[in-house]
Amino acid sequence: MKILSLYQERNTIIHKVDPISKILYIIISITIPIIMPYKIIGLLCMSVSIILLLIAKVFKKVIPLVSFSMIILLSIIIIQGLFNGLNDIPAFHIGNLIFYKEGLLFALEICIRVINILCAFAILVLTTKPSDLIESLVRRGLSPKIGYVLSSVLQIIPQMSSTMATITDAQRSRGMETEGKLRVRIKAFLPLIGPVVMNSLINTRERAMALEVRAFNSKATKTFLNEEQNSSYNKIIKVILIFLLLLAVAWRVLI
Repeated sequence: MKILSLYQERNTIIHKVDPISKILYIIISITIPIIMPYKIIGLLCMSVSIILLLIAKVFKKVIPLVSFSMIILLSIIIIQGLFNGLNDIPAFHIGNLIFYKEGLLFALEICIRVINILCAFAILVLTTKPSDLIESLVRRGLSPKIGYVLSSVLQIIPQMSSTMATITDAQRSRGMETEGKLRVRIKAFLPLIGPVVMNSLINTRERAMALEVRAFNSKATKTFLNEEQNSSYNKIIKVILIFLLLLAVAWRVLI
């Protein structure tokens, strides 16, 4: 059975890094630009994330996500460039609209942080199997119930996309028009979304029954099918990441 997730199968060093190290990287890559609020630090963290995505050969999968977020980021640039309370020095004009340097710089900082967060999370989601991620968290004390919820969240988008594609093909085979003008697409939306929602509810019920049959709620100590791989380079990565975080905190305290 095909496992539905955003995970991309590749044979790269990034894929071999354990999930906990990737989670630690997300925390630190987001925290350091907050502790050291300089644009160059944010750009550096963002650049590192992009380089890691390129090494993992999954950067193309991030482009649609960043492109979608650009709609929101563009609105931030416009609002801050025009109405930021610290605006003083005009940067350029578009008709009667005056964009100010202070607001644009503040918007740039927000954009850098948002893209950095998206890229950091993409490293985890695109290069880590959901099962490996949840297993690593459960091994470290996470409740199996919470682990199941997280696993479901990671799989719900690709699962619904796959279901939507299957139902769309089925409706097309029955003669329904699903492509063309906006009016045609809207008309086909309800006949498509109904089966998708019903299918999701049925899948949820079947999963609940399957978990109950497998004694998911049993109080007995759970065992794991696979042995945990704790390579030395994963320990080195964790030490380096923690050192960078402590360095940033020390800089903040001393400056």
